[in-house]
Amino acid sequence: MTYILLLLSVLLGACLVIFIQLPKKVVRLLLAFSGSYLLSITILHLIPEVFNGANDAKKMGLLILIGIVLQSVLESFSKGAEHGHIHLHGHENKFPLLLFISLCTHAFSEGLPIEHANDNLLWAIMVHKIPIAIVLTTYLMHSNFAKKTIFTYILIFGLMSPLGVFVADKINFFSIYSREITAIIIGVFLHISTIILFEGSENHSFNIQKFVAIVLGIVLTFVIV
Repeated sequence: MTYILLLLSVLLGACLVIFIQLPKKVVRLLLAFSGSYLLSITILHLIPEVFNGANDAKKMGLLILIGIVLQSVLESFSKGAEHGHIHLHGHENKFPLLLFISLCTHAFSEGLPIEHANDNLLWAIMVHKIPIAIVLTTYLMHSNFAKKTIFTYILIFGLMSPLGVFVADKINFFSIYSREITAIIIGVFLHISTIILFEGSENHSFNIQKFVAIVLGIVLTFVIV
């Protein structure tokens, strides 16, 4: 079921672009909600789980910092697609290979700790994947790729997190070091979610709709999850 849910979250994001063509304003609100949800899950659930009863808190903190740095490196290739910042150029037809590899690496790494964590991590990643799939699909469609090509690459991207879950389940290394891997992913999540939430709005003005989306993500995490 985990494999199916992860894949469906990506396909849902792609379908929202292909069949509904969501306005940019709605996509931004979805990003704000997903960033809020991701940050809330990380702070309220993942961080306490990693540090609970730990005698190696300093090591866990270092691994979180490593996750932040690793995500910074990946974003130098992905151009910020993880938080909705692919720049669209309508007449490009050359596939952005480095961007795609970076996104796939990010998605694969997200799947590694899922098998050894509770459902909170799974839901956080699913919510996070929907707007990423929206942004990636939008980019591919604006770049004039054939629909078959778009579907192929979206499917490959969608399979990366399930592949990470599968690899972690089959290789004992990921079971032994599940806390350490989760700590690194916490760093990745902190980097992505804080950029989504706290980067400046246009003219640095207060956006009530974005604020509501952020509060909704926090409330849902605190009350439901």
